[in-house]
This record gives sequence, structure tokens and C-alpha cells, in this order.
Amino acid sequence: MIEFIIKLHPEIVIKSNSVRKRQTKLLERNLKTILVQVEPSVRVNNNFDHLIVRCDSDSAALRQKLIDRLSCIPGIVNFSEMQSSQFSTLDDIYQQVKAVYASQLENKTFCVRARRMGTHDFSSIDAERYIGGGLNQLVASAKVQLKKPDVVVNIEIKRDILIMVRQSHAGMGGFPLPSQSDVLSLISGGYDSAVASYLMIRKGLRTHYVFFNLGGAAHEAGVREMSHLIWHKYSLSHKVKFVSVNFAPVVDEILEKIDNGLMGVVLKRMMMRAASTVAEKLGIKAIVTGESIGQVSSQTIANLNAIDRVTDMLILRPLIYHDKQQIIDLAKQIGAEDIAKSMPEYCGVISRKPTINAVLSEVLANEDNFDFSVLDNAVQQAKVLDIRTIDYQADQQAHVVSELSELAANGIVLDIRPPEETDLKPLQLPEVEVIELPFFRLSSQFANLDQSKQYYFYCEKGVMSRLQAVVMQDQGFSNVAVYRP
Repeated sequence: MIEFIIKLHPEIVIKSNSVRKRQTKLLERNLKTILVQVEPSVRVNNNFDHLIVRCDSDSAALRQKLIDRLSCIPGIVNFSEMQSSQFSTLDDIYQQVKAVYASQLENKTFCVRARRMGTHDFSSIDAERYIGGGLNQLVASAKVQLKKPDVVVNIEIKRDILIMVRQSHAGMGGFPLPSQSDVLSLISGGYDSAVASYLMIRKGLRTHYVFFNLGGAAHEAGVREMSHLIWHKYSLSHKVKFVSVNFAPVVDEILEKIDNGLMGVVLKRMMMRAASTVAEKLGIKAIVTGESIGQVSSQTIANLNAIDRVTDMLILRPLIYHDKQQIIDLAKQIGAEDIAKSMPEYCGVISRKPTINAVLSEVLANEDNFDFSVLDNAVQQAKVLDIRTIDYQADQQAHVVSELSELAANGIVLDIRPPEETDLKPLQLPEVEVIELPFFRLSSQFANLDQSKQYYFYCEKGVMSRLQAVVMQDQGFSNVAVYRP
């Protein structure tokens, strides 16, 4: 039999009886929902201050699957593999403990920790001394050490039942889902938003996702993959929504109407407006971002203040004081690093000289030029999906975008950098035609070009050129590639 004892997070244990009862019931329900997907015969027993998970199997593979799952369920501070049996005398307890632990004590220091419940002719200290002394005599190379031993022999004696702790595992901690209501997380697929979403789940908040698409199908596929990973690993017990908003038209409007230095702040304000509207439609009271003080230009105190003024909705920033390396380390710890490090920072291509001290009156004056019907249309046309039913395999089929350093004879290079970049550093290629067409005008003007030609998109780092090549392919244009000298 596989058996685990589940310990509640300490913050749950100190709550009132009614709150603790509710939290424990939530955790019990979540355990049943998740673990029966691993093994239908799993049973969960609620004992108020702890839970017991049992399964009538000795499969090592199943044991590891259950350990993997239990370590990712919010509300569990730790869990231990147990072995339960009946006993008749204190010596009988010793004989059973010896059979399990003797082989683990060779050349190790150890101590015995016993918890006892019920009426017996011995105390907890008597049990620790008797069992510890017997093991010390049995294993000549072992040594009793009460402080920081190599091995702790943990046993619980409950009336006529002996429970031995065979191995302990760290849990995720936090509160069970959804004990702290729902939130809507702005997910970009990068390190910050992934870790911020995880931290909200850990605090017992059912976390839904809103994605502002700046890069077409390829961008959305990567973000869906990240959202699905976090949901499936840490909040599988509850269904959540994945909302995709096509923000490319909003970016086009910002690039046309907003002063260069304020583009980043205005973009974030537009995202907050849209996120607040989506959250209200879903009955959600708070939105979550992965912003951290000083990490980028839009995350200074002045700029965050200007961004927050756009909505009355509560904005949660769990990473606000974290350093980037701390965030990356957390992403690695939760299994999100591989996806995050492959995601370009799409928002980073907006302003060339962004302000770090936005003045709200100037922001509002700029926004007077903005056509808000563009934002309204983007929100109205948003896709609201159940994250469980998204066809990820189809969406994640990669577009093959050729990257070439040498061009075909009839090839034309499209320099898609913003005008201020092309003015400072124009692209000059001998015997090759170069057309300057900013990326934010591609969707409206590319079709007007001679479609018998092959076009090679160019930008400084290659990120935007790859992105726009995928967008054009999605729109049915096969005569596009990327120029990477």
C-alpha cells in the first residue's frame, strides 16, 4: 500500500476552527480531483489537522507520480510517506522500526522522534529511548545525535496503530484553491508573468489569464503553452479562462498618435483598461502583473503611478521588489524557464527613448489623440477559451520562417524598423533594393507591393522581423523570409 500523511500550511493551522475546516475541505476536494486522474483507486481521508492519502498499490512508478502531484498542490506544507501497522508492545514497535530503518543507519548519526496519542504503559520519551538504544546497539557504525542528525526516525503511535514516516517531501505551501477568490493575470510568456501567476496560485487565488497578442499565431502559441503549463502543474483542480486579445491594432494606433517617449506607459495603460474590462465581464475583482520596480522604463514609481490611475480595479504585483535573477531562479524552480527563455520581449520594441518620469497630464493629453474605438473593438473581439479544451498541439506547430544571410537575385529587403531608427542608421546594401516600411504599417501596406517578388524582413536584432514574417504567413503570404546579415 502507498500511504501519505498531508500536513497543512502553518497559516491554515492557526486559523479559527471554522476557517481551518473550510480550508481543509477545499484541500480534500482538490486532492481527490487531481489524484484520481493519476490513479482512480486513490482514497483521501480528512482528519481536520491533516489528511491521509492511500492507494492499494506498491508500484514505484505510481508512487513517484503521486509524489510529483502532491508537491504541486497549493495548501500542503509537506507530506510524508507512511507505513501503518498494529502493535502489541513497545518491543513490537522496536522490531517493526528496526525492519524499516536499520539499513539506513550505517555510518550515520540519528535520533528517534515519537508522537503518542492514547493510553499506553510507556511515554513518548520511553519509546524514543527504547527504540534509539536498540538501533544504536544493532548498528555498530551508527551514532545517536539529538541535534541535526543525518537521519530522523519519525514515528507516530495512535492508540494501537504504529505509523512510521519513511520519507518526507516538501510541499508547495500556501492556501488551497480557490480559498482566496479569482484574479486575472496578464501573461506574456516570459519569466515575470509566469512567476507572478504561480505566486498567486500558491496563495489560493484561482488565476485566469489574459494575453495581449502583439505577434500573431506564433506569439500566442508560446503564451498558451506557458499558461497551460502553469495551470496543469499547479492548479489542475479548477478550470480557468484563457483570454486572447489582438493588440496589434492598438499598438499601431499608439505608434501613430502617441509621443515616442510615452508609448510604453500608454501601452500599459491600454492593457490595464482592457484587462479591467475583461475582468469585470468574468466577475473578477483584481488583475495581476509581473512588474518589478525599476526593471524596465515603464516600471519606475512615476510611471507605475501613471499606469495605475487608468483603472479603479485592484492591481496586484507580487514581484514588485524582486530582482531579475530571483525571478529567473523562481521560473527555473517551477519549471517555466525553458519556455520563458525562448520568448522574445515583444513590448520592448516600442519606444526608442522612453520616459522614466511620466507626467499624468501629458499622458492624458496624448491619449486625447487616441481613437478608443480601436481598443473597444479589440476587447469586444477577444477570444475567451477554457484552458482545458484548447488544442495546443495544433496551435504550437511552428511556422518555418527562413533566415538568410544571402539574398536571391530578385529579392527585396524590407527594413521594418521604426523611422527614427532608419534615420539614425540607414540600411545600405549594394545591388539590393531596400524599402523602408515600418512594422506597424506592414499589415495595411504589404499587400500593395509587387507580390511576384520575394521579400526579406530586416530589423536590428531579428526579433521583430521573425515576428512579422510569421504574421504575414498567417495572412497567406508565402513570399516572405528574414534577412540576417
